[in-house]
Amino acid sequence: MTKKMRFAIVGAGVISPLHARAIVNHPEAELTAIVDEVQEKAEALAKEFGSPPIYATLEQMLKEGEVDAVCICVPSGLHRDVTVAAARAGKHVLCEKPLGITAKDMDEMIEACRSNGVKLATVFQKRTTEAALLTKKAVDEGKLGRLVLGDAYLKYYRSREYYKSAGWRGTWLLDGGGALMNQGVHGVDIIRWLMGDVESVFAYAAPLIHDIEVEDTAVAVLKYTSGAYGVIQGTTTVNPGQEARFEIHGEHGSIIYGDSGFKVWKTIDGDEAPGSSLKGAADGTDDPQAISSDGHYILVDDLIKAVRQNREPLISGEEARKSVDLILAIYESARTGREVRLKPGGAAL
Repeated sequence: MTKKMRFAIVGAGVISPLHARAIVNHPEAELTAIVDEVQEKAEALAKEFGSPPIYATLEQMLKEGEVDAVCICVPSGLHRDVTVAAARAGKHVLCEKPLGITAKDMDEMIEACRSNGVKLATVFQKRTTEAALLTKKAVDEGKLGRLVLGDAYLKYYRSREYYKSAGWRGTWLLDGGGALMNQGVHGVDIIRWLMGDVESVFAYAAPLIHDIEVEDTAVAVLKYTSGAYGVIQGTTTVNPGQEARFEIHGEHGSIIYGDSGFKVWKTIDGDEAPGSSLKGAADGTDDPQAISSDGHYILVDDLIKAVRQNREPLISGEEARKSVDLILAIYESARTGREVRLKPGGAAL
């Protein structure tokens, strides 16, 4: 590998500028390729970020491009195909959320990267915020005692125009789901990361407002393997959208925070809520383009270090799939009207 890690971006849609900005701002990274079948989109992204070579197909880029790693910014249902092709070409992968939309897809992505000796990292930038890291530290140190409740409120708004802006949005085939799989997956990842694995779920989910195949509103009751309970509410129908909110309660204290900061911080040692600038917080409650690129920079940096230190990325494929497995279990419960149990650490039984 050259001194700088050379990145390609596959998919020049809404999320791609966050990857591009993170790459060009990193002293040990450079953007050396952009791939999109729509030439105008690729050209517009390239023009904004240093005019790297553009390619119409992934195959052409993997054959001709000078690339060490690939950022995957295509629709969720295509993550598997791009990841497997990149891995077989010996390229490391930074995949946008969700990792995949089926258990089979994720199995194949993880195996392709493992068998070809490349790193598979996933974008969950909400994990990089100061509030998330401080809360995780407090929970892991036992400052809340035994956890009893862990709730995530993920109340976003997306307009009808949003769903009409691209044919893949709101479809099972390429979006893989709706308010939970697309927007809410960040919060699902956070609550599972903070509270630990989930034992079972019971859920309702449906398109209540939007004319789409998938859910725009979902509620789920969770039982964690620790014995704690929780709820997840995910929607794109709340107008105006609300900041994501996470509530963690234990026998010795409570922590509640949102994108704007801590609401409650009470722990057994009586300390005050840490002062938090929340640099890197991801907003986008109403507008998906209003998301900071700070978290993407941290994850680009982590992938570079993971490659050079030969360690697992901060959010590996195995770790990233847990939120998708939980969402798939929620969908199964909503479809069948039954409680769904999950395997230890993962997919529905």
